[in-house]
This record gives sequence, C-alpha cells and structure tokens, in this order.
Amino acid sequence: MRVSFDLDDTLFVDPEKFKTEKALLFPLNMIFRERLRYGTVSLFKFLRERGIEMWIYTTSFRSERYIRGLFFCHGIRLCEIVNGARHAAEVQRNSQEGLPSKYPSKYRIDLHIDDDISVKQNGDTYGFKVMIVGGDDEMWTEKIIAKIEQIYKSRKDK
Repeated sequence: MRVSFDLDDTLFVDPEKFKTEKALLFPLNMIFRERLRYGTVSLFKFLRERGIEMWIYTTSFRSERYIRGLFFCHGIRLCEIVNGARHAAEVQRNSQEGLPSKYPSKYRIDLHIDDDISVKQNGDTYGFKVMIVGGDDEMWTEKIIAKIEQIYKSRKDK
C-alpha cells in the first residue's frame, strides 16, 4: 500500500498554533526550519513496520534532497517524493487541460492525506482517495490508521 502526505499545513505546521515534534538541534534547526506536526514520527514508524510505502506529494518546490534530509533527521525514510517540479514534469507536462494540483493515482498511491478540501474535491472528480486532516485534530494519526485499515478490509472483502 502507498500513502502520500502533503507538507504545508498537513505535516509542516506552525509551532505557535500546533503541537509539534521536538525541534531539531543546532545546526540542523538552522537548515531545516519547518516543524513536523506532533505524532508524525510515531505514525510513520507504525506505517513503516506494516510495510506501507510513505510518500510526500506536495505542490511546493522544495527540493527532494531538502525534504528527504528533514525527514531523515527525524528518523523517517521516505519512499518517494513528488514536489511541484516533478508534478509539472510528469503529470502536467505540456497539457493545456486544467489538471488537478495533485494526482496521486498517476503514481498508484492508494490514499493521499491533505489539509486542502479542494484536493478532496479533485479526488472525488478524478477518482483518487483523499483524507482531510484538520488543523486542530489531535486524533489525526488514529484516523489515518483507521482509514488505512478500512481500505485493507475493503480489499479483502472483494
């Protein structure tokens, strides 16, 4: 199973508004300034132990190297990263048609986690699964795990 996560306001959050993972120590905190939402490290460890591929799918143009580095410093290994540049090159290409800002099914991603309702609406239109994570939801990790279990169960029932 593949699960992708958005970055801004989904995994990267404002520490003045949200509970976050511990800040990286100096000098890493000067390189990687973003803070991970509290629960990210334990969620990713749980998913890794179950053989789930964890991807990042973001519209931001942060480099793959930067994103991998930040997560690696928190003990998280990512499978793949689709940033704005990769999405433009592989999904949008030269298309004049207005495609969605994210298109997880292009990468055979089973579930995408995001904070943006328009991504969910695009999922309904284009046929990919999106779970919205609310900013103030302290049960967000449990809800993601439950959704993944629901997807596994629906596959077994077929």
